[in-house]
Amino acid sequence: MDKIHRKNLDSPDEKREFDKGKLELVTLAGVTFGRATLQPGWRWSTSVKPIVKTDSCEAPHTQYVISGRLMIKMDDGKQEEIGPGDASVIPSGHDAWVVGSEPVVLIDLTGMSNYAKS
Repeated sequence: MDKIHRKNLDSPDEKREFDKGKLELVTLAGVTFGRATLQPGWRWSTSVKPIVKTDSCEAPHTQYVISGRLMIKMDDGKQEEIGPGDASVIPSGHDAWVVGSEPVVLIDLTGMSNYAKS
């Protein structure tokens, strides 16, 4: 790569909307950045599962939470709550939901290129 690549998530290459959430995507030099905004009441198993038709989220995530709180529950039952300032790596095989009354805004670098696509 011999030049700087720049795009702004406020003018995404693609936008996807689903129940209680939206995803804005930009791709630069083969890397897809996704900004997810998830409203209170959002839960993967009720908002995205009907679209992708898998038992749990199969997308691995490398993400940074800007605002709000998100509970992650792995298929083996382990749970972890993440919030503002947290960077996390979440393997495939999980459910997730917004905790509290504040929307979750996060940036994801690995799990959004096919997220919420049928």
